[in-house]
Amino acid sequence: MDQVNEAGPAPAFAPDSLVLNRKLPLWYQVSQSLRASILGRPQDASPRLPTEEQLAAHYGVSVLTMRQALKELETEGLISRHRRRGTFIEPRARRVSPVRLLGSIDAIVAQQSGELTTVLGHGPAPVPGDISEFFPDCAEVVSYRRLRRDDGTGEPTNWAENAVRPEIAARLDVADLERWPMTKVLRDAVGVRISRITDTVEARLADPVTAELLQVPLLSPILHYTGVTYDEEGRVVDVARIRYRGDRFAFSVTVDAH
Repeated sequence: MDQVNEAGPAPAFAPDSLVLNRKLPLWYQVSQSLRASILGRPQDASPRLPTEEQLAAHYGVSVLTMRQALKELETEGLISRHRRRGTFIEPRARRVSPVRLLGSIDAIVAQQSGELTTVLGHGPAPVPGDISEFFPDCAEVVSYRRLRRDDGTGEPTNWAENAVRPEIAARLDVADLERWPMTKVLRDAVGVRISRITDTVEARLADPVTAELLQVPLLSPILHYTGVTYDEEGRVVDVARIRYRGDRFAFSVTVDAH
């Protein structure tokens, strides 16, 4: 007697929605939104993407724009395209992850997606002195500490500290932070209407905590990212400080000439 597969077929891949910003290249916004969807997809989702036409209709762009976005992801090693068979998600992204700085919220989400995340701890804390300028009306913030690992090797790649405004943190489910980046949780789960994020990237040396968490030598080079997230009222709702292993990330900046 044949056995019945109770698990059923894998659910179809469903990309996130996207509100397009006409001031930025459409292909870039679509590629970053799709990248975040790929890296943040459920483990049991189908590896097969919808057709170019279906994706173009989903994002509200032309097939030519969609094709350019898919080419970007193929170059990065996230997808492979096969004539007459379709487009498929690669089991693993390439080892060095690019972080592109081009002013898109979905680019920030994509940057932080696709790795195994462990919440190390969270709770109220005094506002750290180096970011006190962003919370002039707060006596304390809610701090979240997370460690991210490569989903293939388990190797630590970066760790993050987020300082979140208390009234925003009260609406936040910590379990969501093990599934999604903080930016996505704030925007899509909590409902914060994000107006902008200011990024700063600088070279630093690994302090004892960073060296232990990332398994790198003390005082070895790391990339230190600070992201300040503002809501529509101009208030800072989150300050993220992320320490990246210097041997695992490459930063590139795209300048649009138009």
